[in-house]
Amino acid sequence: MAFSKARTVALTALTVALLSPSAYAWGRDGHMMINRLAAQYLPADVPAFLRNGAALDTMEYLGPEPDRWKGKAEQELSDTQSSDHFLDYEWAIYGAKACTDGTPDCVAGYAFPRRRYDFMRALAAAQPAHPDLKLQENVGLQPWQVEEVWERLKSDFREYRRLLAANRDTRPDELAILFDAGWLGHYVGDGSQPLHVTMYYNGWTGPNPNGYSNDHKIHAKFESIYVGATVKRDTDVTPLVAASKPVVIDNEWVQYLKYLHHTNSLVEQTYKLDKAGAFDDAGTPDGKAFVDERLAAGAIELRDLIYTAWVHSADPVEEYRGPQ
Repeated sequence: MAFSKARTVALTALTVALLSPSAYAWGRDGHMMINRLAAQYLPADVPAFLRNGAALDTMEYLGPEPDRWKGKAEQELSDTQSSDHFLDYEWAIYGAKACTDGTPDCVAGYAFPRRRYDFMRALAAAQPAHPDLKLQENVGLQPWQVEEVWERLKSDFREYRRLLAANRDTRPDELAILFDAGWLGHYVGDGSQPLHVTMYYNGWTGPNPNGYSNDHKIHAKFESIYVGATVKRDTDVTPLVAASKPVVIDNEWVQYLKYLHHTNSLVEQTYKLDKAGAFDDAGTPDGKAFVDERLAAGAIELRDLIYTAWVHSADPVEEYRGPQ
């Protein structure tokens, strides 16, 4: 599994213990499974072009797309978009406000700013009180990327409705919608991988009384090697997605943060399973069930976000009149 040169160069005695994840959550196989199954199990009331064979193939192909943007050939793109793939949750909370569950936007005691730059400013403002705090490039911006791409998808769905009502050709917009949905799928899939939502992304750091792996091999072993060797989409993951019922999400921002918080809650379980050999070679039944469930969780979340974008694209909007 490749890591960026910029990350390697940036290591210090502290950040060796707190490295952020690379962009390659799930590897090619996992991302393709998540995207295809999300599209395959969209409900019948979405536009038909989203569920035909060509759409499924396109969604599957686009699953790993943002990982193709990594590398030295497009260094500026690679460096800038890297933080969109992950969130070091334990550090990110310093850019959020403490809140009481049940209040608007509150998830597990924290309310994160909805706008990416507001979060960046909040994180920077917190740094004097927390000198060891990493800033956004290494904390990650994953939920903001998901929200922004989701809004692109909803906007293009709105345009599809407009073109359809005007009896105009929708095919160019259908291409935009499929790209948006496939692009979105990559990051939503990242969000179901526990090692992409934690500072413990590739080996346990700091106090380690339970003796969890710290050899910097768990990330690739869990998400790529084990998935490629053991997971079969049609028999292992498809039944889990098929058994779930599509839902329309009322507040996609809050719901997605709940999804990430739940994924973060599984970090130590991932390490416990790894310690028990659950991801070595053929692994164990517990390890297999865990990986299958995480892949299915990504597909279900993506399906529901796509469906929600379609439904809410019919909501009335105020006409845009340019900057005020």
